[in-house]
Amino acid sequence: MREKKKVELLAPAGSLDSLRAAVAAGADAAYMGGPRFGARAYAENADEAGILEAIDFVHLHGRRLYMTVNTLFKEDELAELADYMAPFYRQGLDGVIVQDLGALRVMREQFPGMELHASTQMTITSVWGAKLLKELGCCRVVPAREISLEEISRIRRETGLEVESFVHGALCYCYSGQCLMSSLIGGRSGNRGRCAQPCRLPYQVWEDGRQVLKGNVLSMKDLCTLDILPDILEAGVYSLKIEGRMKSPRYVAGVVSIYRKYVDRYLRRGKEGYYVEPEDKKALLDLASRPEFTQGYYQKHNGRDMIAVGEKPAFRQGNQKLFDYLDEQFVGKEPKEPVRAKAFFREGERARLILESGDAKAEVFGDVCQRAEKQPATEEGVLRQLKKTGGTPFVMEELSAELADGLFLPVQSLNRLRREGLDALREAMAGRQRREKGETRPVVETEQKNERMSVPQKGIPRVTISLEEDWQFAPALKTPWAERLYLDAGGFAPESWRSRAEDCHKAGKECWLALPHIFRSREEAYLEQHREALVAAGFDGILAKNLEEVMWLRETKNPLPVGLDASVYGWNSAAVRALKELGAAFFTFPLELTAREMEPVHRAGQELGFPAELVVYGYYPMMVTAQCPLRTAKGCSHTPKLTKLRDRTGAFLPVKNRCVFCCNTIFNPLPLSLAGCGEEAKRLGPEGLRLAFTVESREETERILGVFTAGLPERCGAEEFLHTFLDASRNDCLPEFTRGHFRRRVE
Repeated sequence: MREKKKVELLAPAGSLDSLRAAVAAGADAAYMGGPRFGARAYAENADEAGILEAIDFVHLHGRRLYMTVNTLFKEDELAELADYMAPFYRQGLDGVIVQDLGALRVMREQFPGMELHASTQMTITSVWGAKLLKELGCCRVVPAREISLEEISRIRRETGLEVESFVHGALCYCYSGQCLMSSLIGGRSGNRGRCAQPCRLPYQVWEDGRQVLKGNVLSMKDLCTLDILPDILEAGVYSLKIEGRMKSPRYVAGVVSIYRKYVDRYLRRGKEGYYVEPEDKKALLDLASRPEFTQGYYQKHNGRDMIAVGEKPAFRQGNQKLFDYLDEQFVGKEPKEPVRAKAFFREGERARLILESGDAKAEVFGDVCQRAEKQPATEEGVLRQLKKTGGTPFVMEELSAELADGLFLPVQSLNRLRREGLDALREAMAGRQRREKGETRPVVETEQKNERMSVPQKGIPRVTISLEEDWQFAPALKTPWAERLYLDAGGFAPESWRSRAEDCHKAGKECWLALPHIFRSREEAYLEQHREALVAAGFDGILAKNLEEVMWLRETKNPLPVGLDASVYGWNSAAVRALKELGAAFFTFPLELTAREMEPVHRAGQELGFPAELVVYGYYPMMVTAQCPLRTAKGCSHTPKLTKLRDRTGAFLPVKNRCVFCCNTIFNPLPLSLAGCGEEAKRLGPEGLRLAFTVESREETERILGVFTAGLPERCGAEEFLHTFLDASRNDCLPEFTRGHFRRRVE
């Protein structure tokens, strides 16, 4: 295996043609999706034979290939993963980019020696998540696009992990891995690589009942970091990632060639001698689909200047001269690898040819050399014939021959010797990293995967209530049957934590603190600042919403039990086992699985003594974002406020800006209600049922809680309780509601 370079320029390859263009343009590595399980399901992803060809191609040229397996896996899919990956592993695949913890577990156990990279879909936003992923076997982390250079530097400094970061291409409005918008609107999940990009549509921003902005308020400008490339590299980024697996080979070649130029300039001259030529930035704009660039989040938290608010121009004149140049130089081209060769021709012995390129070597034998009856071969003629490499990926850099006098060497014999030699060298170079064939083991330890599983109900499920605002507390506190309240750390002031916990305990209820949806340096500093209040509050437990918080709590010696919210994904039994091994007390069923798809997940939890909660009411968080629609519209007011986005259908999406963390959540227009789904809930058998309150007023909170708990008998069995609690009549209090994905599968 070749030694890694100091900097890796990583190119997208949505097709084999794009891969060839990337390599020709100077990429050190490429990332590519296979026929399944990639986060760009609509790219021209190669089939199995194409991926195997791609692996050999990059290794022939001393480059690397990473495969994207960065989606969330349902139970039956995970059972197929090992067999799916085995051919690529044996062929010498360099690494795999993973989102799902269950898939990560499979890769670690089944495919030793293959690099594991934590996808940006894992929403790693701090050193804590990176530390955890390192423990789980990852050697590289692709952090969220939103984190700063300072946060990146800390990850590199404190973990030693390779950091891969996006430097060019499209940006998402939402933290990757935390977007349910496409899923809820059309059933095409971004977590499954099928995002329909509803964020690119126009929206209206409404404040206090009036429109304050209209346009592409959720559409980010494309990222371009040429000007700050030295800062990114000096912050500790190893792999410079270009987005664009849906782009053409010409686009890939153009962007890669320009970034190759500036990476090399930095490596030669350092930061002091680095400069960017305006014509190269102009060329990147000519290749882009949007008319303006942003430098992204590296040096700022958010801002209107990062948003493409205005409509995209209907027409832009293409730079045909640039396009022709790229097509001529890179598209359809293949680099030529230098070869050192020596041939030996001795009478009565077989002709021999030894070829070397880099650390690869091949030796082939030809026909037996005979004495010439008429005109003997000359060294000049032999070398001229052997030097012809034609359409091969080789060029003869050095060539010599030891030729005995008076030999007859037919041209066809020399051609065959050269051809077989180059073929053998190609195989030696492409096959340097191939692995021994291994036997894959079963990875899903559940009952028959297509059989509906009956989950025995052990007892009446615990009723829990999560609250994001202090005004929702009083109605929740007096709610009968509710055993536990979750208080949002951003919505409840630290000064109130102790009194609220005491109120819960007096009412016979548990009180848990719910941590922020995103955990970056700002959130960490806030909790560290209020650590004394946290310790003194008397909370019964902590609800974590990301992997960062799980690791932070462990490293800071938190003594309380930790539960996992739905945003910490447990889509399959292997993922549930991974979550259990993190030391969590319980997990929450994912919001994108149907009731039937949850059954094997719950079964795994029961076998492990790892209970699960089911959200039965609440507004789905469609997006969690570092951006702020209100700031885009009016500037930052530093005031928490509930605003709304109006879409093309006239629906209003509530938007909550959590100023203390400078984070926004966009909610689904309709609340989830599983009232009327008692039969599915009985079969699933969750240990907890959660009512989640986010944007509701005090009056709405009180009314909804009253409706859901009205008529519950003082004593009843689990089945009766579920049917009563989830009686369809509960929906009478909701003019409109959704079942979410409880009955509707996502693609």
